Amino acid sequence: MAKIGINIATGSLQQPEMIVGIDLGTTNSLVAIIHPETKLPTALKEFDGSSIVPSVVHFDSFGNVEVGAAAKPYLETDPANTIFSAKRLMGKSYNDIQTHQDFFAYKIIDDNKDSLVKVQVGDQFYSPIELSGHILTALKNRAEHILKTPVNKAVITVPAYFNDSQRQATRDAGKLAGLDVLRIINEPTAASLAYGLGLDPSEEKTIAVYDLGGGTFDISVIEISELDGEKQFEVLSTNGDTFLGGEDFDNSIVDYLIGEFKKDNGIDLTSDKLALQRLKEAAEKAKIELSSAEQTDINLPFITADKTGPKHINLKMTRAKLEALVEDLIARTLPPCKTALSD
Repeated sequence: MAKIGINIATGSLQQPEMIVGIDLGTTNSLVAIIHPETKLPTALKEFDGSSIVPSVVHFDSFGNVEVGAAAKPYLETDPANTIFSAKRLMGKSYNDIQTHQDFFAYKIIDDNKDSLVKVQVGDQFYSPIELSGHILTALKNRAEHILKTPVNKAVITVPAYFNDSQRQATRDAGKLAGLDVLRIINEPTAASLAYGLGLDPSEEKTIAVYDLGGGTFDISVIEISELDGEKQFEVLSTNGDTFLGGEDFDNSIVDYLIGEFKKDNGIDLTSDKLALQRLKEAAEKAKIELSSAEQTDINLPFITADKTGPKHINLKMTRAKLEALVEDLIARTLPPCKTALSD
């Protein structure tokens, strides 16, 4: 029979408060707990088996907000009011991101190039903190729905290269979502722990964590040691590319599909935003399938912007072709690795 603690003073049931771990990602996010029985980290899954929440926020004309899978289709149908990759804007000024302005389909305000950026949606302006707050709120709601208990405390991971203003921005986003952020942990440290490194009290080693995410790449060299009986994770060096990730792999496939379509139909889809978004979804799907299969079919009917009638992309793509398309992107990860190791 289970024992239940009761607070003598108040008569209320005493239950250990649930603390969640949140990976606030550029492309996808998720929320996890330490499972009360297995004591292992466990990503919380919805009834459909999905643990990831796309880091996408959509605002409709009435000011309603949708986040995650529900917001993702609007990348295609309403790109100006659908925000993705807000993490890339955290703690950044317009000067920091102006060379990458074309990457964002929505409007980023540049009225003061030295101040932190804001995103314009209709006549409203949102900071990256507010946008990340919406994503964290969705993760908090997901956790409460699955766990059937209030969730108010969290640990959030950030890239090792995040500076103080970016870390503070992450804390502020948590506060907006109603979360008390107990700790900000470097992503490579979290990865080390997830792989069981650093859990053995006697273990001391130096490791490299190669983290090629949806929107960013970073390499961190970490020293795991022990000090006064407590595990220490010290980031010795970090390097990377904040504009290199899975999205760029998708874009390589998109460029290939555009080239094949132009070859077959004589139509350049480069400026057709609707077609581009559908191509991007097909590219991501093909990339995922080629992780486990040697070949996949890309079959995509659509109407082009010039309304010349239905067109079709129908081709087979092999894993070898994908590897050839992304070879230069993989090569771009190597110089930061060498720099981090020499540092």
